[in-house]
Amino acid sequence: MDISKHFSPSETEDKWYRHWMDKGYFQSKPDDREPYTILIPPPNVTGVLHMGHMLNNTIQDVLIRRARSEGKNACWVPGTDHASIATEAKVVKWLREEKGFSKGELGREEFMKYAWEWTDKYGGIILKQLQKLGASADWDRTVFTMDEVRSDHVIKAFVDLYESGKLYRGLRMVNWDPEAKTVLSNEEVLYTAEQGKLYHVRYKLEDSEEYVVIATTRPETIVADTGVAVHPEDKKYAHLKGKKLRVPMTDRSVPVIFDDYVDREFGSGALKITPAHDPNDYEIGLRHELEVVDIFNPDATVNDKGGPLKGLDRFEARDRAEELLEQAGLLEKVEDHTHNVGRSERTNSVVEPRLSKQWYVNMKEIVKPALEAVEEKDIEFFPENMINTYRHWMNNIRDWCISRQLWWGHRIPAWYCEDRIFVAENEAQALEKARKEFNNPNLTEKDLRQDEDVLDTWFSSWLWPVSVFNGFRSKEEIDYYYPTTVLVTGWDIIFLWVARMIMAGYEWRGERPFRDVYFTGMVRDKQRRKMSKSLGNSPDALKLIDKYGADGVRFGMLSCSPAGGDLLFDENLCEQGRNFSNKIWNALRLVKGWEADPNQKTNDAEGIACTWMESRISQISVEMDSNFDQYRISEAMIKLYSVIWNDFCSWYLEIIKPGKGKTISGGLLEKTIGYFEDLMVLLHPFMPFVTEEIWQNLRERKYGEDCIVAEQPGRGVMDEEKLRAMDLVHNLVTRIREIRNKYGIPFSEKLDVKVECKGGELPSWLSGGYCQILEKFAKVNPIQSTPEHPEGWMCFLSGNSKYFVDAGKHLDLEAEKERLLKEKGQAEGFLKSVEKKLQNKRFVDNAPAKVVEKERKKQEDGTERLRIINESLKELQRLG
Repeated sequence: MDISKHFSPSETEDKWYRHWMDKGYFQSKPDDREPYTILIPPPNVTGVLHMGHMLNNTIQDVLIRRARSEGKNACWVPGTDHASIATEAKVVKWLREEKGFSKGELGREEFMKYAWEWTDKYGGIILKQLQKLGASADWDRTVFTMDEVRSDHVIKAFVDLYESGKLYRGLRMVNWDPEAKTVLSNEEVLYTAEQGKLYHVRYKLEDSEEYVVIATTRPETIVADTGVAVHPEDKKYAHLKGKKLRVPMTDRSVPVIFDDYVDREFGSGALKITPAHDPNDYEIGLRHELEVVDIFNPDATVNDKGGPLKGLDRFEARDRAEELLEQAGLLEKVEDHTHNVGRSERTNSVVEPRLSKQWYVNMKEIVKPALEAVEEKDIEFFPENMINTYRHWMNNIRDWCISRQLWWGHRIPAWYCEDRIFVAENEAQALEKARKEFNNPNLTEKDLRQDEDVLDTWFSSWLWPVSVFNGFRSKEEIDYYYPTTVLVTGWDIIFLWVARMIMAGYEWRGERPFRDVYFTGMVRDKQRRKMSKSLGNSPDALKLIDKYGADGVRFGMLSCSPAGGDLLFDENLCEQGRNFSNKIWNALRLVKGWEADPNQKTNDAEGIACTWMESRISQISVEMDSNFDQYRISEAMIKLYSVIWNDFCSWYLEIIKPGKGKTISGGLLEKTIGYFEDLMVLLHPFMPFVTEEIWQNLRERKYGEDCIVAEQPGRGVMDEEKLRAMDLVHNLVTRIREIRNKYGIPFSEKLDVKVECKGGELPSWLSGGYCQILEKFAKVNPIQSTPEHPEGWMCFLSGNSKYFVDAGKHLDLEAEKERLLKEKGQAEGFLKSVEKKLQNKRFVDNAPAKVVEKERKKQEDGTERLRIINESLKELQRLG
């Protein structure tokens, strides 16, 4: 078989991805196997692949590929989110720049046609990009939050909640995005500390020159003030009871009110009350029946009620207000001031408090089972500490504002007739309800007016585990796949999405929507900065794949992704992944280049190597099982990487490699190919393309005999003695090579090595086949035993054994003494820490017996190691 010199990702990836697709390996249908189900967190339909997507979807693909190799019915459902705010903004821009007209000129119906046209043309690019990464999702199941089935679920959920009294419409202070011109939920507002100004303004008493100084960060809203509040116990304002103050920049006066809410320590202890533009002021205004004066248009420009500020943008109005106050002699001082500012998650616009009638879900009605499920670990969080974040939010939950002032999205299924609201799944049902309510069969559709708003995008996303399986209308798939196995998502949407899905699961299915939740960290650069376009530290995901191959990038992402921790991305790790692909590719070329002799017998070293390799594969398989159970995916991959690179390539293959021009035992070669196959099956979920290519090249395959569906290697019996012995051999070889490097002893020079053995008999791992391995890797003569330090030989430690090497002219007594003294200090420090723990009565009495026994073994080994070092130092002193 002709194998190319270098592994070529560009030639391999498309070939195998097409093959997997053609074979239908990604597809899933209900059957008698155990389901393993993952739902993709739907990216925005407008989105393109970035580093966060790469991490999240690589982890999902690793899990789904491993489940497939375990014989489970692996179902990974892909899809996209309609992303109301982001998509509408892109469509509006597209219409303006390419079509030459605005959203308002078109009207709702025409705008929606163009929105669908844009979505069909540009949407879903990210799903194609995920295929470049190797994502093995069931693409035939691809769903969209605004497709027919998902829309049906959204409408039905709204009607269900309304009819059960868990959804209502009310006048409340909301978060308003002036750029998107829509309301936002609390979770869609991001607060950060920003530098601003604190304006100290004089409010004069009516018919007097006496004034009260009030500090505010928003002088532009002064013209909307309808009261001034002071604390009831603040004696310096007691004389103002029943008085009024003149509102600067207006001809109005407002009452002085007394309210416990006022913080006497802030500013002067007096607070301007602007009910229309501050949620706390609104509540105070309700208590004291103050007028509400709204001075802002939906785009945050000042309306007719703004007096001298009319027509200005809110920030222009702030500057103008400062000028007017200064001119009137009412601005006492301006100070720099740091305060929290809320910005829209989508547009980054400063959010404006606004009084508006909106639709809300009564969250307190549905929160209890969702909180209990996580606290009682019916749903497990990884990492577990995310439970605290979840619990805090759930215990302090507020009603969810679900209406948005947009056109792109699920239009709210509520119709108005006179002063009544009729909520129904369609207009015909709403009309029927209206006719019955008014006892008027002559009412028509023209008498009804549908709500203009659409639902929050997250209102469709929270139904995801149910809607992707058409759970409201069909039982077959939902009964088989639900609850799903694991949700892989970022911690930043634990409230926006995870918590709400859990609530929806219990509301409509009466059970958890998923068994586990694995929270990934944020992708950051090496300096721990969040990746962003503005910082220029976010690499182009597709360019990384072109440069290092999908396997290399997957390896790089997972190498620096601790469970639940932030990922500190380093492009060098992608290069390391590419190098790893080349390493195992070269191992393939090595193995396939050997000539087998079916009659040739294996020697002792080869027999030991086989038993050891089988045990290592069983050992790493068991360790990976445990890692995957805890979603320690990065840890599993790094351990496997070490086994393949160090144990298989650098040790096993070198042990069995025939000499130049010689043959290898046919049986040994067959076993070696079997080990190679097992390792490729274990590695496949992490690096699918290179493993499939190597798998296919290891031996002739029947069509469809592919690595992607190959079974996991069996967890056979591990030969613990061989594993321990090979560890000791490996450590000894490492120490001898260190000595060669340190003293410049050429590898061509065979060394004589002895081991201290009081009884005179060599341990088993220094004889027979092990001796052959040592001779090959360390270039030493057969190791002999000795009861004492041979004259003039250098001493060194490996494990807890004392060795001597005839370094002769190469020995540097002073350097050796310095090394041993350093080792002595380390050994004494280690022994002291162990003895301190064992002297702690509480530890000895309360720790598990195995833990205490382990510490006593450490003490025993440490004592022996210190003895050996001290004897070696005595011998050096004698020689010196």
